[in-house]
Amino acid sequence: MKNNKVRKTIKSIFVVVYLLFAISFVLSCYGGIFFSTFLWPLGLFPLAAFYLFVCLLLFFGFWIFMKSKWSFVFLLTILICWPSLKNIIPFNGRSTFSNVKKSEAIRVMSWNVAQFDILESKKNPATKNKMVELIQQCQPDIACFQEMVAGDSDINLNTPYYKKYSFFSVSDFTQLLHFRDHFYSYNFTQDFLSSQHFGLIIFSRYPIVNRQKISFLSKGYNNFFQFVDIVKNNDTIRVFNIHLQSLKFNRTNRDYIDNPTFENSDDMEQSKNILAKFKWAFTKRKIQTYYVSAAIKQSPYPVIVCGDFNDVPNSYAYQKIGDGLQNCFVEKGYGIGRTFSDIAPTLRIDNIFVARAFTVDQFSRINKLLSDHFPIITDVLLNKE
Repeated sequence: MKNNKVRKTIKSIFVVVYLLFAISFVLSCYGGIFFSTFLWPLGLFPLAAFYLFVCLLLFFGFWIFMKSKWSFVFLLTILICWPSLKNIIPFNGRSTFSNVKKSEAIRVMSWNVAQFDILESKKNPATKNKMVELIQQCQPDIACFQEMVAGDSDINLNTPYYKKYSFFSVSDFTQLLHFRDHFYSYNFTQDFLSSQHFGLIIFSRYPIVNRQKISFLSKGYNNFFQFVDIVKNNDTIRVFNIHLQSLKFNRTNRDYIDNPTFENSDDMEQSKNILAKFKWAFTKRKIQTYYVSAAIKQSPYPVIVCGDFNDVPNSYAYQKIGDGLQNCFVEKGYGIGRTFSDIAPTLRIDNIFVARAFTVDQFSRINKLLSDHFPIITDVLLNKE
């Protein structure tokens, strides 16, 4: 009698935990739709989506083994979340990315280049040189870089000022990478070493006929995005390059996330500090997303949207900006597609979205860690009809 009660109690606990995981997974898939400044904790659920799915899968295996009807909860949850689940783990076969693209295809690259390692470049230029070589090997037609650092124009090589702070000018990059045109946007308050700007850049092998930098209401870091109109043959394409608000975690925050404890008041303060940064970043990204999404909707041309979203699939920013567009990783990628190398192994925060007027031919996350982000690249074809 007593053993039966214990079994029933354990089973009840299992069922409650199971249902909580199922509800949490639904929120991780659709919480972005209901996200608001007031309901900012909903922004945390997409971060755990992959782990929630794995836990549900383990529960499903357990209920199948027990031949229990509770296994149907998993199947119902997957049915409800299927469209969003494909954003997390696209069920595509693994394919090889061909370096030789189709003649009519447009190769697009997006990469947070982390300043091309400018602070270490004079002592150790190897990282910058490897990054440049990688871009040359990929031969993108359009390249969108975030956290770009370069001089805005050529600097007089004879001046002591140049010798002290020498790096690359934008024209150096343009020539070295064999691009025809570029558009560089930056905020002077973020300048590196006085002469090097920090911002966003779009390189193109095709003519750029229109350039726009759009600022958000907020000031400081990540307070703008950019777009250009590019002409290829008789077609005009609008390309967006964005870098949404980061969490601004410092090394102490990241160490605590790797080894969280709740033993004293300092640990509690660290937890509160991390949650406060989540709330602040979610709120900032919501405002930024409004401006980016509005600009995309107003485009008279097919759009390509590249950038560091600093948020995961099914987040508010991902769903709002990607509304009506195709995500190139979802269309042709496989696996988890991690693009950020720190904190967690599931952070796919860099994206390339394209309009429905494009066909995504191939996609790859380049598995070379030269920045703290992995570069992503895709070939797309514009449907003439």
